[in-house]
Amino acid sequence: MNPRTIMLIACVLASGEAPAQGTLFDYSGPDRMQRIVAAAKKEGSLTMYTTFAEKDQPTLIKPFEAKYGVRVSIWRAGTDKVLQRTLAEAAAKKYDVDVIHFGSPEMEALSREKILEPVKSPVHKDLQPGSVPPHREWAATLLSVWVQVYNTNLVKKGDLPKTYRDLLDPRWKGKLGIEAKDEDWFASVVDVMGGGEKGLQFFRDLVARNGISARTGHTLLNNMVIAGEVPLALTVYNYMPEQSKRRGAPIDWFALEPAIARSNAIGIARRAPHPNAALLFYEYMLGEGQQYLVKMDYVPSNTKIASPLRGVKILQTDPVRSLDESDKWTKLFDDIVLKGSGN
Repeated sequence: MNPRTIMLIACVLASGEAPAQGTLFDYSGPDRMQRIVAAAKKEGSLTMYTTFAEKDQPTLIKPFEAKYGVRVSIWRAGTDKVLQRTLAEAAAKKYDVDVIHFGSPEMEALSREKILEPVKSPVHKDLQPGSVPPHREWAATLLSVWVQVYNTNLVKKGDLPKTYRDLLDPRWKGKLGIEAKDEDWFASVVDVMGGGEKGLQFFRDLVARNGISARTGHTLLNNMVIAGEVPLALTVYNYMPEQSKRRGAPIDWFALEPAIARSNAIGIARRAPHPNAALLFYEYMLGEGQQYLVKMDYVPSNTKIASPLRGVKILQTDPVRSLDESDKWTKLFDDIVLKGSGN
């Protein structure tokens, strides 16, 4: 998150007003979904602000509209613009948005400004650990999982590392690559490797023994593996090598556990003009809508939905740390991994 956005968050004074009356955010009776559907149909529509790719929107939205008869209007932009617009409208007491869907750190920023409404949903229990914060004002919908990717002409499957510590094996000297801005992955693996100085020392040792070449952009790093310039990449999103493999490229992937993931999340605006339609869409995104995310090669947050990483232990990055300690971890990543390897 850039400094201008952080300053905007600090300066905004959200309304903090109570949600609209007649909503079902805390209702848990046996007829909960029937009530939500009926109330949502009366409202008839909802508005979502999101970063979700325009080309993928129909796959996700059309089944919802067809089943429930509730129209979804979408305003799409980059992460910073979605955040800034939501904050600015709340400060101006302009209540247009019902649902926000973008990165979890930014969702946490909205929560701090009292823009989101807590939701009590039975589907929360089905989500991956770390998907719902204690305040229940947002929930992870999809995971961007970093996996390890290798060139099948240069690396034998039987030689692949089985743990993060196996990366210290001298066989990987000069063969490792990483995306140049994956400090969230780095911070999480530091935790996995003992945290604090112990975890940081793991990366110092890895860089000193084997080196890690950095590339800017996950697509570029994926292509470098295909070209054989990076035999083993540490941080590529899982769908990239899978799609390349389907096209016949000499590439495959595996996951060191716990696999590290960023999440996108959904939240309902506290002053949503269509609160029940928003709640219905929230339930959809965490439940039946998850199958459509899988069709688009996303990793679902719902553990009951078939996934290419089903059975793999996943650790989600900490959105609070991403929000509050971005500068710290960017500097550590730069100093230890990027500069340490001479990138």
